[in-house]
Amino acid sequence: MDKIGQTRLNDPFLNRGTAYTKEQREQYHIEGMLPPKQQMLEEQAREVYLQYQGKKTNLEKRIFLMTVFNTNRVLFFKVFSEHVTEFMPIVYDPTIAESIENYSHLFVNPQNAAFLSIDEPDQIEASLKNAADGRDIKLIVVTDGEEILGIGDWGTQGVDISVGKLMVYTAAAGVDPACVLPVVLDVGTNNEKLLNDSLYLGNHHRRINGEPYYQFVDRFVQTAEKLFPGLYLHFEDFGRDNADNLLKHYRGKILTFNDDIQGTGVIVLAGILGALKISGQKLTEQKYVCFGAGTAGTGIVEQVYAEMLQMGMKPDEAREHFYLVDKQGLLFEDTPDLTPAQKPFVRKKAEFAHPDQLTDLKSVVQAVHPDILVGTSTRSGAFTQEIVTEMAAHTERPIIFPLSNPTQLAEAKAQDLIQWTKGKALVATGIPADPVEYQGTKYEIGQANNALVYPGLGLGSLAVNAKILSDEMISVAAHSLGGIVDSSKPGAAVLPPVEKLNVFSQNVAKAVANQAIKNHLNQNDYQDGEEAVQALRWSPVYSDDRK
Repeated sequence: MDKIGQTRLNDPFLNRGTAYTKEQREQYHIEGMLPPKQQMLEEQAREVYLQYQGKKTNLEKRIFLMTVFNTNRVLFFKVFSEHVTEFMPIVYDPTIAESIENYSHLFVNPQNAAFLSIDEPDQIEASLKNAADGRDIKLIVVTDGEEILGIGDWGTQGVDISVGKLMVYTAAAGVDPACVLPVVLDVGTNNEKLLNDSLYLGNHHRRINGEPYYQFVDRFVQTAEKLFPGLYLHFEDFGRDNADNLLKHYRGKILTFNDDIQGTGVIVLAGILGALKISGQKLTEQKYVCFGAGTAGTGIVEQVYAEMLQMGMKPDEAREHFYLVDKQGLLFEDTPDLTPAQKPFVRKKAEFAHPDQLTDLKSVVQAVHPDILVGTSTRSGAFTQEIVTEMAAHTERPIIFPLSNPTQLAEAKAQDLIQWTKGKALVATGIPADPVEYQGTKYEIGQANNALVYPGLGLGSLAVNAKILSDEMISVAAHSLGGIVDSSKPGAAVLPPVEKLNVFSQNVAKAVANQAIKNHLNQNDYQDGEEAVQALRWSPVYSDDRK
């Protein structure tokens, strides 16, 4: 039986729905399988958006958009590109958290993802081949679902985070959606709710750790590298110890990136640089308090520290600027159970008159008088008015970034920070925040969303087929966001707005590609980053290139 027509209509990378011409319907044997009217892509996009507007809740909107995504990739990204600001919180954070929590109960379509089980390691290669389905995969976002956003361990349901990240790669930077593959490594879950849920679609056993875990991950990495030459491998939402260990193991060997460590670090560094441009101060003069010294918190510290080194500071001198605060309080050399990422930045008790009293954020702020306060703690309301006013009393323009998400986990609200500091605070949040009106000035609030940086990093690296992602490439990505915001304007944001995502993603990509060429890390013949990026960039238009 000839199924060529039905096969094409069921393939989201080939299907164009009612946009098929009369000649194409005959060519692909789909005459009579669609309503007779041919629509242009623009008409289809308008129709999709009208339907989207009729959905009442954000989850309903996301489910509807995922239906379009599963049916027609070009149409989905056409609509997404026209409504980036509106769609970002729907297809990604914060609505994606609700989608992940209900994934097994709402499951309809695997969305061309690869589900790899630690219980069946011999199936890794076949699973990746099946999911790729002959496509030339250049970008994989992989998660093991252990630390999803701020909501914790969601096992195989974390695959949605990989799907969502890849959507942003395409919408923001123009990475071809036919060349990407979401992957979830199912090593079990410690989430009792999932283990006790008969509908949970993942492995019903606790997480496997240690050497068996790392052997499984390495087998995946080696197989993916073999199957997909020139691959950019993006790690997402791994547990903090595993994330750090995996990044250290692979970063000098393959083209790889960890969004929770490097991505968060890059965007926060960019925000700090933007804040310092407004205040006129220098990074080397800032005292930095990290509240929440997990994967994200220490990743940001490492990135800011690396920037200080590039500015000419000696390692010991640069480390003196950082204070890590976790659930135990300020981290010292003798604090039990320090992670490898925390150890370089711990303090000596001899530095303080009463070190044993530094058991919470308030006492540390009082003792240290920081210029920068960054929160990745997932502790709602942790940046209290007392703490914030104390900080503001000792620095002219306090840089305060409550980054935890989703909304209910944020350390503070932007409006409160502006009011408590009488407009002095330079603020970025981890979630979208409305402008704040205070004493006649409109304060724009930048969102420290990794989407401002990681899509351009990926596109720029892929455009020149970079060997690795170097520290210099990451640094230029952070600096490339400068100039997009007018820092001389009263109430200026420290980061550019999401609605300019397409513009600055291209800026990041060009800067990264050029730096790779400068470092002789490119593996193709391009000598101009802009040319390389434009050659690779995909646009949401119908094409018959893939038969």
